[in-house]
Amino acid sequence: MSAPAVSVCVPAYQAERYLADTVSSVLSQTFADFELVVLDNASTDRTPEILAGFCDPRLRVVRNERVLPLADNWNRAVAETTGPLVKLVCADDLLHPRCLERQHAVLAGDPALALVCSRRDLINEEARLISRNRGLRGLVGRVPSPVVIRKIVRHGGNPLGEPGGALFRREHFDAVKGFDARWQFPMDLALWIRLLEFGDFYGMRESLAAFRIGRGSVSARAQRAEYAEQRYLSERLAADPEWDVRRRDRLVGAAKAPGARLRRQALFLIAKRQAERAE
Repeated sequence: MSAPAVSVCVPAYQAERYLADTVSSVLSQTFADFELVVLDNASTDRTPEILAGFCDPRLRVVRNERVLPLADNWNRAVAETTGPLVKLVCADDLLHPRCLERQHAVLAGDPALALVCSRRDLINEEARLISRNRGLRGLVGRVPSPVVIRKIVRHGGNPLGEPGGALFRREHFDAVKGFDARWQFPMDLALWIRLLEFGDFYGMRESLAAFRIGRGSVSARAQRAEYAEQRYLSERLAADPEWDVRRRDRLVGAAKAPGARLRRQALFLIAKRQAERAE
C-alpha cells in the first residue's frame, strides 16, 4: 500500500470537548490523498469513545500507555505518520475544507520550499469568530528564509502562527529531531525556524485554519513566562551569524514585543468574556 501524499496528525489529551469537530474538519477536506493519525495520550475522558465513533479508512488511532510530556507526545504523533508532507493539528483547532488541497499544491510543487503557512481565523470556545485572517503580515507569497528570520525578530512574537496553519516535510522534521522540549511556549516557532534552514518559506494569503482560544488560556503567570521565552528565542536568532540579523531588527523587535504581548492578552480576554456571557 502506497503512502499518502499528506499526513495529518492530531495529538489528543483529555480532548472530549472539541475532538469530534477537529477530526470532522480534517476528514471533510476537498483533498483526498491523506491519512489522519490521532494519538491519544492516555486520556481518561471520553476521547477513546469519540474516536471509536468515526468509521473512515483514512483515520488511524494510536494510544500511549502512559501520558507523555508535550514535546514527546507531538514528536510521537509525527513519527506515526507515513506521508512525505505533514501537518500537526491541535485537538481543539479546525481546518478549513480546502486547507490540504491548497497547501499541498504549493509545497509538493516546489522542492526548494521548506515550509508553507496560511493565515488563520481565531475562534472562541463555541467556535464563534473572534478575528479573521490573522498573521503573516509582510510574509505572503514566497519569502527567502533569512528575510523570514528577520521578520520574526522584528515582530516580537510568532508571525508564522500555530501548527494547524503549517505544512512541512517529514524528512526535514526528522533531520532536526522534531519539536525541542527545551522550549515550552514557542515550541512550534522554534521548529519553524529550524525547518527554514532547508529552504524558503511560502505564506498563503487566505485563512485555511482556525485556532481556538479558550478562557483557560488566560494566565498572567503563563503570559509572563511565554513573553520571556519569546524574547530569549529572538535574542538567540539575532545573535546567530547564519541569519545576518541587523541591529535595527533587534531594536524594532524589542520595541514591538510588549505590544505583541498585549494584543495576545486582549484576544484571550475577549474569548473569556464571550464564554462567560454564553453561560
